[in-house]
Amino acid sequence: MKLLKTTLFTLLALVSLSCQTKAKSPDPQAGEPLAKEEKLSETELQKYETAYFASGCFWCVEAIFESVRGVKEAVSGYAGGTEENPTYEQVSYGRTTHAEAVEVYYDPEKVSFFELVQVFYGSHDPTTLNRQGPDRGAQYRSIAFYKNEQERMIIEEYQKVLDESGVYGRPIVTEIKPFTTFWKAEEYHQDYERKHPDDSYIRNVSIPRLNQFKENFAKYLKTDSH
Repeated sequence: MKLLKTTLFTLLALVSLSCQTKAKSPDPQAGEPLAKEEKLSETELQKYETAYFASGCFWCVEAIFESVRGVKEAVSGYAGGTEENPTYEQVSYGRTTHAEAVEVYYDPEKVSFFELVQVFYGSHDPTTLNRQGPDRGAQYRSIAFYKNEQERMIIEEYQKVLDESGVYGRPIVTEIKPFTTFWKAEEYHQDYERKHPDDSYIRNVSIPRLNQFKENFAKYLKTDSH
């Protein structure tokens, strides 16, 4: 597995960028966002299994999982904390115990939970505590959630194998937590990467991270992945 490698030049270029500082609600004067294929209804989504992960700014995490075969929808939101009905402003400024997370709807006949766990660990740096790229704070921490004992064992065993292999060069700090509640983020965050390809954060952080994932996990991608 290839690790995400960031040059000093790239770090300097990204220092002024973050998911937090670039987030904004829709501009009523702006043009129409980039269109996406028709989304499944809530009723249709209930036919599929769900998995939950947190690994940095949810704009990119959502895009990564939506590029994976068998994933029907990925939803941006908040999880891992105790506060009810959290808002983006509260979470992004570290005023809650939640992390930015995604809810992944998937077809287990086309992609397994184990494969989604592989996607999770392989698409971010699980060794950086409370940080992912230019985004810093516990709201961007790495968390793998489990809904039952089988999922817990899959996550724990895979993380143990990764740690023992030394593939990352540093200990993994990903939290493994029981899933409780997922709070869907505000609508303007949904499909943000697809709708705002010219956003500076998307261009400089999200798209390079997505492309790195695609390079390393080509066999996991949908044939029509953008």
